[in-house]
Amino acid sequence: MHPWKALAVPLVAILTVTMSGASPATAVTPAIKIENNATQPVFSRADAVKQTVFVEVAGTDSDDDGQPDRVAMDILRPKETDQGLKVPVIMEASPYYAPGNDVPNHPVDVDENGNPLPTLKSMTDKLASEPFDGYYDNYFLPRGYAIALVENVGSARATGCPSSGDRNETAGPKAAIDWLNGRARGFDADGNEVSATWSTGKVGMIGVSYNGTLPNAVASTGVEGLKTIVPIAAISSWYDYYRANGGVLAPGGFQGEDLDVLAKFVLTRDKGFEVCGAKMDALTANQDRVTGDYSPLWDARNYVNDVNKVKASVFLVHGLNDWNVKSKQFAQWWYALAKRNVPRKIWLHQGTHMNPFSLRTAEWLRQLHGWFDYWLQGIDSGIMREPQADVEIGVGEWQQHASWPLPGATTVSLHPASGERLGLLPRPLSAKESFVDQSTRTAEQLVETAGADPNRLAYRTGELPADVRISGTPTVSVRASFKDGASPYLTALLVDYGTDVRPDGTLLSTGQTYCYGEGVPGDTGCTTLRRLGTATTPYKIVSRGWLDVRNRHRADRTEPLRPGKEYTFTWDFQPKDYLFKKGHRLGLVIISTDHDYTLRYPAGTRVTVSPGHSSLRLPVVFGRLA
Repeated sequence: MHPWKALAVPLVAILTVTMSGASPATAVTPAIKIENNATQPVFSRADAVKQTVFVEVAGTDSDDDGQPDRVAMDILRPKETDQGLKVPVIMEASPYYAPGNDVPNHPVDVDENGNPLPTLKSMTDKLASEPFDGYYDNYFLPRGYAIALVENVGSARATGCPSSGDRNETAGPKAAIDWLNGRARGFDADGNEVSATWSTGKVGMIGVSYNGTLPNAVASTGVEGLKTIVPIAAISSWYDYYRANGGVLAPGGFQGEDLDVLAKFVLTRDKGFEVCGAKMDALTANQDRVTGDYSPLWDARNYVNDVNKVKASVFLVHGLNDWNVKSKQFAQWWYALAKRNVPRKIWLHQGTHMNPFSLRTAEWLRQLHGWFDYWLQGIDSGIMREPQADVEIGVGEWQQHASWPLPGATTVSLHPASGERLGLLPRPLSAKESFVDQSTRTAEQLVETAGADPNRLAYRTGELPADVRISGTPTVSVRASFKDGASPYLTALLVDYGTDVRPDGTLLSTGQTYCYGEGVPGDTGCTTLRRLGTATTPYKIVSRGWLDVRNRHRADRTEPLRPGKEYTFTWDFQPKDYLFKKGHRLGLVIISTDHDYTLRYPAGTRVTVSPGHSSLRLPVVFGRLA
């Protein structure tokens, strides 16, 4: 930087103050207003300063052009920051700020060797985000926060290549935080180096889905200045997004998607495929859709490995009915944070893959406001004295608890027996039972049929004598043999049999409008309040668990089975918090191929189960199962 450029800004500031009739000695720096232990909306959203900075990601050259990658960061901050006010930053990093590419998903119908059969589905329905289209700027900027939206590597105006969760993607937002703390270089559109003189250096990251995953990733680096993260519907380990216990698995609604598909989807930078094509090809080659084994590629994308580096507090949010980013993602991160005594809070709702702002708007803003005020402004807002866990146990029925899983949960074992029975007593002499795998019927179709079915085994309790609440991670052990086919999967379904009104995955308008912040042209600062849609159904698949039986010992090692030989297989379900109601029946259904999630091998694999040597273990908080 040339000396005359360094002097230019303070000289202009002095001239401006003098010409306005005030002397530099008496000019008052604007201040954030605090009342009732909360920041107040005193700064104008309409007059906010918009700034774009291209931040150098030092030490990262993921497109191999000999230059450090750069990420683009759009910033909105109160105009008073040009008059000496220093503010913290709420940051949302994303690869979605530009519309995604049309990318074919992988075939999921495979032959007996796991080689794909020719069917393709295009990945086009993950939507791009629009800058400043959310609520952060309307609500938080007037209260003394800057908002920063980071276009991550390989997307939009950034350089570099995307990698679906590898370290170069973590480095992008981390560099933005470094710039806000004076540790990285940033440039304007003309190439002039700029500094964040208005920043306190305190940053909170927030986002949903991929945008929520990046906060987990960056927090796992221990970067100084990142004071808190709010990961919503976020990934903590990419292996558990695209694989499960050695098996290839799809995120719900995106059968056939994988690391390479997502990376190509967000590769929206200039000349993206020309620059990054070889990187995409390498991702396709190395992700291994045949064995599904855990490998160094996946280990580099496992943020739980580095939980010991986390310095930021964590406000975690997840939908208990989210089958895109499944609940294991939040639970394993939450358990690891708990072991480290990281300051934390959790919201679990009955929705799917969604933002809590859409579900419980006023209360969400109250708690999030208190959280950011505490961690970024240093205000004793009282949020840390509130219960740690908010859990929506039924639609619109919220409860607060001291922690999660709920205190007092104990493991209760249930034992299947021939005749579709499931009870507290083991029945080791129960006759063996078999089913034949198929690849066309969904899990829902297999669950809803009454009585025996050639393509699954089902076990049910009697009518429950009382409500039963589970909270945590169920597990299952199955003694079984395989022959006459190629499917390597065992899929367990935990089922609630009983007619009830249940969330159906939709959001419905209430017809009410809620105004939460200052509006500007094109953005009213208001939203239509919504509620979860419901439907009356005879059953619900509460949780699922998948295992590639060739990985019965370890996720990183494939071991072939001997046809017809019995093995004991043990694996986990997706963690849940669920209430089985009095009079319902609790069920365990065993299948092989899960049509909407696993690879689909040719039909015909015969699975023989010894129910008397199998069990289901549930984390029960209260209630009687018999």
